Parts: sequence; structure tokens; C-alpha cells
Amino acid sequence: VQLQASGGGLVQAGGSPRLSCAASGRTFSSYDMGWFRQAPGKEREFVAAIRRSGSTGDADSVKGRFAISRDNAKKTVYLQMNSLKPEDTAVYYCAAAARSILSLRVPSGYDYWGQGTLVTVSS
Repeated sequence: VQLQASGGGLVQAGGSPRLSCAASGRTFSSYDMGWFRQAPGKEREFVAAIRRSGSTGDADSVKGRFAISRDNAKKTVYLQMNSLKPEDTAVYYCAAAARSILSLRVPSGYDYWGQGTLVTVSS
């Protein structure tokens, strides 16, 4: 499967952009999907994930501000970002897991990655 992330850009603090990740292939509904981010000089970190069942989870740093969702008909996963802070500045990556894994918070559990989209939050 190929993943194409979009929706990044320069945003003011407090803004609410929505990232999208469009997938190719026929079996999108059978993948667990996740969003990760990587700030300059830092390791890639988990942001949010949504299982094929629809259950979701997110990182404490974005809890109550970000929301992940998916539209299987459109083969797209979304990350609605609200109340952005300068520390949210990072390249955001979407990822797909074909296997059923215990934790979706670990990057190594994913099989496919998008190219990333840069979100820059200005104060």
C-alpha cells in the first residue's frame, strides 16, 4: 500500500488544520492506521492511532486537542489538530499496519509509511 499525507503548512498557534493520508490498494479497511511526528533533532513519536475496528488512542501530549478518524470508503485517515502549539511543529507521518499488533504506539509495528507533511506552528 502507498500512503500520501497532505494538509501541512505554516499555521498560527491556536489554529486547527486537518491532515489527510490517502492510501492506495483495495484493503485499506483491514489496516490499523497511525500518525507519528518527528521534530528536528528528536526521535519519531507516536501521536494517534485508529484500529480497523475503529477504536482509537492518542498520546498524552495531544489528548483533548487532536483527533484521528478514518473513512474507509475514501481510503483516507485524518488527523484533526486543534489548539496548536509551537511545540507541535514537526513532520507528521502516517503509517499502516497490516498485522494485528499489540501496541500501535511503536513505529516498528507498522509496515508502510507515508512521505510526511511538515506542520510549522508560529507563535
